[in-house]
Amino acid sequence: MRHDAVEVIAAKRDRLELSDSQIDWVIDAYTRGGVADEQMSALLMAILLNGMGRREVSRWTGAMIASGERMDFSGLSRPTADKHSTGGVGDKITLPLAPLVAACGVAVPQLSGRGLGHTGGTLDKLESIPGWRAGLSNQEMLAQLESVGAVICAAGDGLAPADKKLYALRDVTGTVEAIPLIASSIMSKKIAEGTGALVLDVKVGTGAFMKDLDAARELAETMVALGQDAGVRTVALLTDMTTPLGYTAGNGIEVAESVEVLAGGGPADVVELTLALAREMLTGAGRGDVDPADKLADGTAMDTWRQMIRAQDGDPDAPLPTAHETHTVTAPATGTLTRLDAMAVGLAAWRLGAGRARKEDPVQAGAGVTWHARPGDPITTGQPLFTLHTDDPDRIDRAQTSLDHGYDITTDNNPTSTPYQPTPLIHDRIG
Repeated sequence: MRHDAVEVIAAKRDRLELSDSQIDWVIDAYTRGGVADEQMSALLMAILLNGMGRREVSRWTGAMIASGERMDFSGLSRPTADKHSTGGVGDKITLPLAPLVAACGVAVPQLSGRGLGHTGGTLDKLESIPGWRAGLSNQEMLAQLESVGAVICAAGDGLAPADKKLYALRDVTGTVEAIPLIASSIMSKKIAEGTGALVLDVKVGTGAFMKDLDAARELAETMVALGQDAGVRTVALLTDMTTPLGYTAGNGIEVAESVEVLAGGGPADVVELTLALAREMLTGAGRGDVDPADKLADGTAMDTWRQMIRAQDGDPDAPLPTAHETHTVTAPATGTLTRLDAMAVGLAAWRLGAGRARKEDPVQAGAGVTWHARPGDPITTGQPLFTLHTDDPDRIDRAQTSLDHGYDITTDNNPTSTPYQPTPLIHDRIG
């Protein structure tokens, strides 16, 4: 059926449900250049203001998938499962998770991205490993999934090209926050990727895109429904991003921390979340009988990591890049660290050169922030609290300014202080 852009815009403006044919037409026409940016901008704003029902979001996502290719892993000798995180500070979970799940007998086709703003990108982290390459052909990806069981690489231009255009437009039209558009953007790529099971790590807190638990739950429920409608076994965990994960935020320093986890150590919260997501992925792929903790303990996950890095031309034994300059921030008081704000840490890492303001900006492989205590830890005046890493010493002052109000130390001699109350790492499970 033939439609026109004004008709579709007016329908959503007037709070009407868009028909399947209207949705199919407008996504296809916009992808091919038949709908102007200003017209699609008006439609996106109408969606932000008036929302979409489950059928509309499902059809919108399907139309975005139909704009490009869809990968097929049915020929692999093992089932597939994937994970998507909505992004956070110190969120290096993909790095140990993919080889861990592969070591348990489930293939992980992890298409990842680069960072923008205060949240680090998985590809930026891995590119700090000498020689490692993110760009693989579909044939290379399939071969690596069969031989190694895990691949982390850049998504090709053929997956959901409609999303690429829409994402760029949302970024400059104030429509990024629309939950139907966030959900369809994420899920169109993940469904087109062809995985059999999908686990969503939806972050909530100061350092996350979703600051509010109710909004995060709505996003998770919308994405789980989209996955189910598309025949992909999908669950979501709502996880905390008020405090950054682990003890590092950056690129090379997060790789080093991930390797610690694979070696059987690492920060307790990173290990906890990695195992929780691994168990969900294995259950979704029909391998819930395997305990991933065993594969961390016996070194199998580390072996798979090394194979995965080598398969993409990286050297797992090469020293990771280090920053030319470091600066230590010491504790101003004795007491208990009761707050460490993820957003403040993320902004500091970004200002040090670990992230980018525009997609074309370079990043520093050695830049970032290391923190030496977590909320609940005792603190002594003068002890190292943060180490700032950068190649450019002129960046240090602005990074330190980001941290100035990003933590609280409750002193022992303050009778009105509130005792530290730990926050659960996993708030809820959806699906």
